Amino acid sequence: MFFCAVGQWSVLEAQNIRFGKYFEDMTLRINYHRIGNRQSDTIRVLSEERICVWPGSLTQLVDPFDNGDYCIVVKDSKSGKLLYSRGYNTLFHEYRDTPAGADSVATFEEVVRVPWPKKTVEICFMKRGVDQRMAIQYRYQFNPDSALTQMKRRSVLRVENEPIKLQYTGDPHRKVDVVIVPEGYGPADSAKMMDDLQKFCGYLLGQDPFRSRANDFNVWGVASMGEATGITDPGKGIKVNSLVGSSYNTFGADRYLMTTHLFQLHDAIGSTPFDHIIIMANSTTYGGGAIYNFYAMSSLNEMAYMVLPHELGHSIGGLADEYVDEDLSYGDMHTLTQEPTEPNITTLVDFASKWQNMLPEGTPVPTPADETVPRRENGPMGVYEGAGYHAKGIYRPTMRCMMRDYAPFCPVCSLRLNQVFDLYVK
Repeated sequence: MFFCAVGQWSVLEAQNIRFGKYFEDMTLRINYHRIGNRQSDTIRVLSEERICVWPGSLTQLVDPFDNGDYCIVVKDSKSGKLLYSRGYNTLFHEYRDTPAGADSVATFEEVVRVPWPKKTVEICFMKRGVDQRMAIQYRYQFNPDSALTQMKRRSVLRVENEPIKLQYTGDPHRKVDVVIVPEGYGPADSAKMMDDLQKFCGYLLGQDPFRSRANDFNVWGVASMGEATGITDPGKGIKVNSLVGSSYNTFGADRYLMTTHLFQLHDAIGSTPFDHIIIMANSTTYGGGAIYNFYAMSSLNEMAYMVLPHELGHSIGGLADEYVDEDLSYGDMHTLTQEPTEPNITTLVDFASKWQNMLPEGTPVPTPADETVPRRENGPMGVYEGAGYHAKGIYRPTMRCMMRDYAPFCPVCSLRLNQVFDLYVK
């Protein structure tokens, strides 16, 4: 079931929605600020844009996964009927768990995209509460007719480059569309950028289950460049005016490479159809990061062919990190007294909702660790302690996995990724 404060709907019932009855085949982009800290969380909608053909499925309109700390919901304003929903996470959610986020108010740019409504709808920003249920944080009425009038009044001429088709296998409505945004490329880097885009397309589709589902993907590139070459790195005293303003040392972690400039990022993408975003950073320094249904990022370090699939596990699959690192400033995001929403970790509070039915008969819970499992193998399914940055109290499905140490995706992670792929191709 899909739960929120305005009611509950069966996903099967909601999937009977006829796209053409309620939506045009166009995309509504909503730009807003999220403002707050650990004690407060406020949304301020800034603007809406009609940007491109809707790239998502025309039939799978309601999110079947109870994942993410936030959710965008579109409801019919008259009947209250659920028309569209997608869960997601934000960089703000990590900020609030840092020392600075305890009391320093910060403003974060965020963007959500939904199909363009034909009639007035209610748009609801949902937030997961301490009881793990979604509740309305902010809502407003969106009238497409008056919105179009306002858009014409404030229209700004934008020069967009044609999207680059790195791999095109068919209609975006029936494919997982991924756009790769080049970051840190200057005017003299055109040839290198094109080579790197092809390289990253190969990294995207280089590991299973991405590799075995390659025909379900369209991969696009953006032919945009910044004013200078390189990536901002505060630890090295490097400041670069790059395309989307990314930087190492996010929240004090040297390898955490992210951007807070979401409006610049989506402006750079323009009308390119996409379901998911990859930012390709022109740097050989190890680094990257990702947030569920937000974006994934990786540098061009020699480990990028493994870093990128790991980050896509976060951004596409909503998977948790399975390694232990209690020094991370945002490492307190998992509460040991509740079951995490991510499918690949458990506190055993509600293990039946996770991979219990995938365990071989007789598997002990918890399962004793077996450090003899080779680094590039998963090992047997079990319930192994140490995951979600915690050495104790959180468990993972296998000894090794892409979400822990760049082994292949384990059966639990692979299952969720395939389920997400299916959400876009049906």
